[in-house]
Parts: sequence; structure tokens; C-alpha cells
Amino acid sequence: MRFTTYLQGAQPRLAVVDGAAAIDLAAAVPGTPADLRAALEAGIDLHAAAQRAIASTAPRLPLAGLALAPIVPEPGKIVCLGLNYFDHAKEGGRDKPDYPWFFYRGKSSLMGHGQPGLLPKVSSKFDYEAELAVVIGRKVPRHVAQADALPYVFGYSCFNDMSVRDYQKRTPQWTIGKNFDGTGGFGPVLVSADELAPGATGLRICSRLNGQVMQDANTDDMIFTVAETIALLADCMTLEPGDVLVMGTPAGVGQARTPPVWMKAGDTIEIDIQHIGVLANPIVAEAG
Repeated sequence: MRFTTYLQGAQPRLAVVDGAAAIDLAAAVPGTPADLRAALEAGIDLHAAAQRAIASTAPRLPLAGLALAPIVPEPGKIVCLGLNYFDHAKEGGRDKPDYPWFFYRGKSSLMGHGQPGLLPKVSSKFDYEAELAVVIGRKVPRHVAQADALPYVFGYSCFNDMSVRDYQKRTPQWTIGKNFDGTGGFGPVLVSADELAPGATGLRICSRLNGQVMQDANTDDMIFTVAETIALLADCMTLEPGDVLVMGTPAGVGQARTPPVWMKAGDTIEIDIQHIGVLANPIVAEAG
């Protein structure tokens, strides 16, 4: 199944994708929460709800006409991995890590497909990062074994971990450069885990800046797999329904190029993951 989150007024609404249309799940199947995280927390069988919605006479909304929100508008946690592709670690002058370089994002940094990425007033070093996003579907037991981790994944989406590089480098911990408003593109759809290979392996992942391919790799190149990442995090914390893991970026980022390539107002950045979709965001200058 494929899901999306669209905006009705200012309110996010969970929908199932049916071809080129979306069907509002709460409207088609009464009792279904209108938010993906709330639906997962409530233990709703979203596959069954989606099938009921597709079989119903509920209105079809053309996807092309919808304003989209982040797939999970308000995740409980957004845990990101740095340096999770060896070639990206190498281009940054670092060795392959022995343990993931974890950092957090906050929900206020997120935006949906088609929404603008905000070029900050305080920096011109605005970079792109194509990443696979993982949405947790059920509470993960502490210390879960790697072999048992993948059934807790509900699905996968595209993420653009846009980074303000000079702020990122102001501190040994990357949080500040990864949490500017309007820098976390997330969407446009979520593909349920059953439609992809276990752990979303074997998928081409690339970024395009104004149509030019900048990154081109495969999720098989990840150093820490989805299952291993979940197991490592479960040694430390409880992963809950609606939490998001962002799995790192391959080589080809703007700061590693000669000369560096920074996104500027008027650009369009696309993240394309095979069998999942294309996340596109225009870049605009922060107002004021």
C-alpha cells in the first residue's frame, strides 16, 4: 500500500494512494485517525483500512492538486544517521564508522513534497542529502535482536536532509546545522514495508539539482542496515509508532565538490528512490 499526508486547510490528513488519486482514510473508514502517527499508536490495521477505502465510493482526490504535508507531520522522534555510506564518509575525509553517528531532527524542520526549502538568511552554504526514511509501525522492545527488527517497520519514504554546513561545523555535534526551519523534506508517499525487499535493500537512490544528477547510489551501500540500526537504537531507547529513522546519504553532496555546489533561491532539488517515489522541493530565500 501507498499512503500520503495532505493538507485540508492547515490540518494534515492521512490518505491512501489509489493510482493518481488519494482517498481520505478517516472519511472513508470512520474511526481511523486522520494522522499517521495517531493511527499507528492506536493499533489501526492500516492495510485493511486502505483496502476498505479503495473499495468504497469515497471521493477520490487528484494527487496532483493536493498540498502535501510531511508523511508523519509530528513524529515522536526523528533519529538520523551520519556517514552511513562509505563513499560519503570517504569524501568527507573520515573512515568508515564503527558505530552510527546518530543525531536528532525536530518536527519544526520538516516540510512536505512541493513545499519550499528555506535558504537561511544567515548562511549560503545550503546543501542537499538524499536519504531513505523509515517509519516505525509498532513499539520496538528494548534490546530487540537484529534478526527480529524488521517486522516493526511500517514503511519507507524519501527524505532530504538539507544541511546548513557552516552551522553544522560550528560544533562537534551536528544538531544546529540540521534543524533550521524548512530543511527536512519528507514524502511524497510512504510505501508499506511489504511492497519492498526486507530493509528496503537494493533500491537506487539519487538526488537531482535542477535536473542534474548529483548523487547516485543504492541502498545496498548503507554501512548500517535498517535492521541493525533498529537493534542498536533499541539497546538505548524505546522506538515507538510514528518514530522516524533517516538512514544517511551517499557520496556527491555539494560541500564535497570542487568547487562546492550550494543550493540557491530558484533551484529545485529532487530525491528519487526506486519503487518509492520522487520528493521535490523548490528552494526559496527566507523572508525578512
